[in-house]
Amino acid sequence: MKRPRIGVTVSTRSGWRIFPLIALSVRLGGGEAVKWTSARLADMAEVDGLIVGGGDDISASLYGGELVARSRIDPARDALEHRLICAAFEQDKPVLGICRGAQMLNIALGGTLHQDAYGVFPDSRKLWTILPRKTVGLAPDSRLAALAGPQDMRVNALHSQAVDTLGRGLRAVAHDQAGMIQGVERVRDPFAIGVQWHPEHLFYANRQRRLFRALVEAARAGPTGESQLSAVDQVAEEVGAGWAD
Repeated sequence: MKRPRIGVTVSTRSGWRIFPLIALSVRLGGGEAVKWTSARLADMAEVDGLIVGGGDDISASLYGGELVARSRIDPARDALEHRLICAAFEQDKPVLGICRGAQMLNIALGGTLHQDAYGVFPDSRKLWTILPRKTVGLAPDSRLAALAGPQDMRVNALHSQAVDTLGRGLRAVAHDQAGMIQGVERVRDPFAIGVQWHPEHLFYANRQRRLFRALVEAARAGPTGESQLSAVDQVAEEVGAGWAD
Protein backbone atom coordinates (compact mmCIF):
# COMPACT_ATOMS: atom_id res chain seq x y z
CA MET A 1 0.00 0.00 0.00
CA LYS A 2 1.30 3.46 -0.92
CA ARG A 3 2.72 5.43 1.99
CA PRO A 4 0.92 8.73 2.66
CA ARG A 5 3.16 11.76 2.16
CA ILE A 6 3.49 14.02 5.19
CA GLY A 7 4.84 17.55 4.90
CA VAL A 8 7.09 18.43 7.87
CA THR A 9 8.02 22.01 8.72
CA VAL A 10 11.28 22.59 10.57
CA SER A 11 13.60 25.50 11.29
CA THR A 12 16.17 26.54 8.70
CA ARG A 13 18.62 26.68 11.60
CA SER A 14 18.02 23.36 13.37
CA GLY A 15 16.03 21.33 10.86
CA TRP A 16 19.08 19.34 9.78
CA ARG A 17 19.05 17.49 13.12
CA ILE A 18 15.30 17.48 13.87
CA PHE A 19 13.89 16.38 10.53
CA PRO A 20 15.61 12.95 10.47
CA LEU A 21 14.02 12.08 13.83
CA ILE A 22 10.56 13.12 12.66
CA ALA A 23 11.06 11.36 9.33
CA LEU A 24 11.98 8.16 11.18
CA SER A 25 8.85 8.39 13.32
CA VAL A 26 6.69 9.04 10.26
CA ARG A 27 8.20 6.06 8.47
CA LEU A 28 7.68 3.80 11.49
CA GLY A 29 4.06 4.98 11.40
CA GLY A 30 3.69 3.97 7.74
CA GLY A 31 4.24 7.31 6.01
CA GLU A 32 6.86 9.23 4.04
CA ALA A 33 8.11 12.60 5.27
CA VAL A 34 8.78 15.63 3.07
CA LYS A 35 10.98 18.38 4.54
CA TRP A 36 9.76 21.97 4.38
CA THR A 37 11.41 25.17 5.64
CA SER A 38 10.69 28.83 5.01
CA ALA A 39 13.48 28.72 2.40
CA ARG A 40 11.61 26.16 0.26
CA LEU A 41 8.32 26.07 -1.61
CA ALA A 42 5.63 24.26 0.36
CA ASP A 43 2.22 23.29 -0.99
CA MET A 44 -0.38 21.29 0.94
CA ALA A 45 -1.77 20.03 -2.37
CA GLU A 46 1.38 17.90 -2.72
CA VAL A 47 0.99 15.98 0.55
CA ASP A 48 -1.64 14.04 2.50
CA GLY A 49 -0.98 15.47 5.96
CA LEU A 50 1.11 17.98 7.90
CA ILE A 51 3.48 17.99 10.87
CA VAL A 52 4.52 21.36 12.27
CA GLY A 53 7.73 20.83 14.20
CA GLY A 54 9.30 22.60 17.16
CA GLY A 55 11.66 25.55 17.24
CA ASP A 56 11.70 29.25 18.04
CA ASP A 57 8.95 31.16 19.81
CA ILE A 58 5.97 32.45 17.81
CA SER A 59 5.45 36.18 17.31
CA ALA A 60 2.70 37.60 19.48
CA SER A 61 1.64 39.75 16.52
CA LEU A 62 -0.21 36.72 15.13
CA TYR A 63 -2.79 36.93 17.91
CA GLY A 64 -2.53 40.48 19.24
CA GLY A 65 -0.34 39.68 22.23
CA GLU A 66 2.71 41.43 23.63
CA LEU A 67 6.14 40.13 22.69
CA VAL A 68 8.41 39.10 25.55
CA ALA A 69 11.75 40.85 25.11
CA ARG A 70 13.87 37.70 25.28
CA SER A 71 11.82 35.79 22.69
CA ARG A 72 13.60 34.67 19.52
CA ILE A 73 11.16 34.62 16.61
CA ASP A 74 11.22 33.64 12.94
CA PRO A 75 8.60 35.69 11.06
CA ALA A 76 9.11 33.81 7.78
CA ARG A 77 8.49 30.49 9.45
CA ASP A 78 5.51 31.89 11.36
CA ALA A 79 3.91 32.94 8.08
CA LEU A 80 4.67 29.62 6.38
CA GLU A 81 3.22 27.43 9.11
CA HIS A 82 0.14 29.58 9.67
CA ARG A 83 -0.59 29.39 5.94
CA LEU A 84 -0.03 25.63 5.78
CA ILE A 85 -2.27 24.83 8.76
CA CYS A 86 -5.07 26.95 7.30
CA ALA A 87 -4.60 25.22 3.94
CA ALA A 88 -4.64 21.80 5.61
CA PHE A 89 -8.02 22.50 7.16
CA GLU A 90 -9.36 23.95 3.90
CA GLN A 91 -8.28 20.73 2.15
CA ASP A 92 -9.47 18.45 4.99
CA LYS A 93 -6.00 17.10 5.73
CA PRO A 94 -4.77 16.07 9.21
CA VAL A 95 -2.25 17.98 11.31
CA LEU A 96 0.15 17.05 14.11
CA GLY A 97 1.70 19.97 15.99
CA ILE A 98 4.87 19.42 18.01
CA CYS A 99 5.78 21.96 20.73
CA ARG A 100 5.77 25.23 18.76
CA GLY A 101 3.57 23.35 16.26
CA ALA A 102 0.90 22.79 18.93
CA GLN A 103 1.00 26.50 19.67
CA MET A 104 0.73 27.42 15.98
CA LEU A 105 -2.18 25.01 15.56
CA ASN A 106 -3.96 26.85 18.36
CA ILE A 107 -3.21 30.27 16.86
CA ALA A 108 -4.35 29.25 13.37
CA LEU A 109 -7.71 28.37 14.90
CA GLY A 110 -8.01 31.73 16.65
CA GLY A 111 -6.40 30.93 20.00
CA THR A 112 -3.71 32.72 22.01
CA LEU A 113 -0.54 31.87 23.91
CA HIS A 114 1.07 32.54 27.24
CA GLN A 115 4.29 34.26 26.12
CA ASP A 116 5.97 33.51 29.46
CA ALA A 117 4.32 30.23 30.42
CA TYR A 118 6.42 29.61 33.51
CA GLY A 119 5.72 33.12 34.75
CA VAL A 120 2.01 32.32 34.59
CA PHE A 121 2.51 28.85 36.11
CA PRO A 122 5.30 29.33 38.67
CA ASP A 123 4.63 25.91 40.21
CA SER A 124 5.36 24.15 36.93
CA ARG A 125 8.84 22.63 36.84
CA LYS A 126 10.89 24.50 34.25
CA LEU A 127 12.84 21.79 32.51
CA TRP A 128 14.93 22.04 29.36
CA THR A 129 15.73 18.51 28.31
CA ILE A 130 15.00 15.93 25.61
CA LEU A 131 14.80 13.31 28.37
CA PRO A 132 11.35 12.27 29.66
CA ARG A 133 11.46 14.04 33.03
CA LYS A 134 8.17 15.97 33.02
CA THR A 135 4.87 14.35 34.08
CA VAL A 136 1.64 15.18 32.26
CA GLY A 137 -1.86 13.89 32.87
CA LEU A 138 -4.20 12.97 30.00
CA ALA A 139 -7.94 13.57 29.84
CA PRO A 140 -9.40 10.03 30.09
CA ASP A 141 -12.08 10.66 27.45
CA SER A 142 -9.64 12.05 24.86
CA ARG A 143 -8.31 10.50 21.67
CA LEU A 144 -4.81 11.18 23.00
CA ALA A 145 -5.52 8.92 25.97
CA ALA A 146 -7.16 6.32 23.72
CA LEU A 147 -4.01 6.23 21.58
CA ALA A 148 -1.38 6.45 24.29
CA GLY A 149 -3.13 4.99 27.32
CA PRO A 150 -4.75 6.89 30.20
CA GLN A 151 -1.82 6.73 32.61
CA ASP A 152 0.23 9.84 33.39
CA MET A 153 2.92 10.28 30.76
CA ARG A 154 6.58 11.14 31.19
CA VAL A 155 7.69 13.57 28.50
CA ASN A 156 10.47 16.00 27.67
CA ALA A 157 10.22 19.80 27.79
CA LEU A 158 11.88 22.42 25.59
CA HIS A 159 9.40 25.30 25.60
CA SER A 160 8.86 28.73 27.15
CA GLN A 161 5.42 29.46 25.62
CA ALA A 162 2.18 27.52 26.04
CA VAL A 163 -1.45 27.52 24.91
CA ASP A 164 -3.66 30.07 26.68
CA THR A 165 -7.12 30.64 25.12
CA LEU A 166 -8.14 27.63 23.04
CA GLY A 167 -8.73 27.95 19.31
CA ARG A 168 -12.00 27.04 17.60
CA GLY A 169 -12.85 23.36 17.80
CA LEU A 170 -9.94 22.48 20.10
CA ARG A 171 -10.06 21.00 23.59
CA ALA A 172 -7.26 20.73 26.14
CA VAL A 173 -6.46 17.05 26.69
CA ALA A 174 -3.16 17.10 28.61
CA HIS A 175 -1.87 19.24 31.48
CA ASP A 176 1.21 19.24 33.65
CA GLN A 177 0.92 19.04 37.41
CA ALA A 178 0.61 22.83 37.72
CA GLY A 179 -2.22 23.04 35.19
CA MET A 180 -0.29 24.25 32.13
CA ILE A 181 -1.81 22.90 28.90
CA GLN A 182 0.42 20.24 27.35
CA GLY A 183 -1.84 18.80 24.67
CA VAL A 184 -4.81 19.85 22.50
CA GLU A 185 -6.93 17.98 19.99
CA ARG A 186 -9.58 18.86 17.43
CA VAL A 187 -13.06 17.55 18.16
CA ARG A 188 -14.09 17.02 14.52
CA ASP A 189 -12.64 16.18 11.11
CA PRO A 190 -10.07 16.83 9.86
CA PHE A 191 -8.03 15.20 12.62
CA ALA A 192 -5.59 17.47 14.43
CA ILE A 193 -3.62 17.07 17.62
CA GLY A 194 -0.91 19.16 19.24
CA VAL A 195 1.51 18.18 22.01
CA GLN A 196 3.82 20.49 23.91
CA TRP A 197 6.59 17.90 24.12
CA HIS A 198 8.82 16.36 21.42
CA PRO A 199 7.70 12.79 20.63
CA GLU A 200 10.33 12.52 17.88
CA HIS A 201 13.01 12.40 20.61
CA LEU A 202 11.07 9.59 22.30
CA PHE A 203 10.68 7.35 19.24
CA TYR A 204 11.62 4.33 21.35
CA ALA A 205 8.35 4.67 23.32
CA ASN A 206 5.25 3.00 21.91
CA ARG A 207 3.01 5.72 23.35
CA GLN A 208 4.84 8.40 21.38
CA ARG A 209 5.06 6.49 18.09
CA ARG A 210 1.28 6.12 18.06
CA LEU A 211 0.90 9.87 17.56
CA PHE A 212 2.67 9.55 14.22
CA ARG A 213 0.79 6.41 13.27
CA ALA A 214 -2.51 8.14 14.04
CA LEU A 215 -1.57 11.05 11.76
CA VAL A 216 -0.52 8.70 8.96
CA GLU A 217 -3.74 6.68 9.19
CA ALA A 218 -5.81 9.87 9.19
CA ALA A 219 -3.87 10.96 6.09
CA ARG A 220 -4.52 7.57 4.50
CA ALA A 221 -8.26 8.01 5.08
CA GLY A 222 -7.99 11.17 3.02
CA PRO A 223 -10.34 14.11 2.58
CA THR A 224 -12.86 12.10 0.55
CA GLY A 225 -12.54 8.71 2.21
CA GLU A 226 -13.71 7.49 5.59
CA SER A 227 -13.77 9.82 8.56
CA GLN A 228 -10.25 10.61 9.73
CA LEU A 229 -11.39 10.48 13.33
CA SER A 230 -12.79 6.99 12.72
CA ALA A 231 -9.44 5.93 11.27
CA VAL A 232 -7.66 7.25 14.37
CA ASP A 233 -10.16 5.52 16.65
CA GLN A 234 -9.43 2.27 14.84
CA VAL A 235 -5.72 2.71 15.56
CA ALA A 236 -6.59 3.18 19.24
CA GLU A 237 -8.70 0.03 19.23
CA GLU A 238 -5.95 -2.00 17.58
CA VAL A 239 -3.14 -0.99 19.92
CA GLY A 240 -5.20 -0.90 23.11
CA ALA A 241 -5.16 1.93 25.60
CA GLY A 242 -3.16 0.52 28.48
CA TRP A 243 0.47 0.34 27.33
CA ALA A 244 3.14 1.93 29.49
CA ASP A 245 6.03 4.08 28.24
